[in-house]
Amino acid sequence: MPGPEPVVEYDELGLFHENAAEWGLPYDGPPEVRRTAVTVTGDRAMSALVWGSAPAELVLVHGGAQNAHTWDTVAMALHLPLVAVDLPGHGHSDGPRSESATAYDHAEDVADAITELAPDARAVVGMSLGGLTSLALAQRHPQLVRRLALVDVTPGVTPSKGAAITAFINGPATFPSFDALLARTIEHNPTRSESSLRRGILHNAVQQPDGSWVWRWARFPRRERPGPELFATLWDAVSELTMPLMLVRGTRDGSVVDDDDVAELLRRQPAARVEPVDAGHSVQGDAPLELAALIASFLE
Repeated sequence: MPGPEPVVEYDELGLFHENAAEWGLPYDGPPEVRRTAVTVTGDRAMSALVWGSAPAELVLVHGGAQNAHTWDTVAMALHLPLVAVDLPGHGHSDGPRSESATAYDHAEDVADAITELAPDARAVVGMSLGGLTSLALAQRHPQLVRRLALVDVTPGVTPSKGAAITAFINGPATFPSFDALLARTIEHNPTRSESSLRRGILHNAVQQPDGSWVWRWARFPRRERPGPELFATLWDAVSELTMPLMLVRGTRDGSVVDDDDVAELLRRQPAARVEPVDAGHSVQGDAPLELAALIASFLE
């Protein structure tokens, strides 16, 4: 009879040397990063990673079923003081306002976090769900979003475009071992290195007392996918934007942005900057150095 699964050691802030080695970044020791939390409506904690000690110049908002560590390589390449938040129900943050929380609800929590941690940030960068949340944030709290970058998302996203992502997220609730979780993740991300996926799992999953594993975002009840009425509202948000806008679009399979989405975004914001990148949906994972360079130039 097999014994219990071995405990897998995890040092949250001790893996940055792996990011540097994989992407050829200079590394003379761990970057200055700390985890902190902000209390938001309902006495909930919204967690974030704060990079550097100077006032944050940038806010990074991850996608659904991800967490703040998805930006680690981008943050290391940028070498700027910044804040990467864990959305409600993700990473180390408490759950959302309700089981039916929308991007607008998340935006209110992000607004509280920015007000406390990065009130003078020069830009907000949001990927996927984080991009929709950032759009809602820019619509309701434009004073907090001086520039807005969307990473592989527009309000034109549909269930069919995101079908592969949804299938992965709606997979097993638990996994008997780390290797089982790693195997499923490799199957979903065949172009990524095993070391990067292993690192991502350590940041995004938790080993249970019996040795099994569960995704951090799976601690909370699964919610219905947002309907088309929300996306229609967010297209209106695009029209109302008054700050500079950049869309970074993945060009590989897996991207949820198509030519029609780009055309609609440019119809509503003719001055928007659109940047194609050789990446799938998670541009920050597939092409972090190129994304960092685009963000740096956008800040100029």
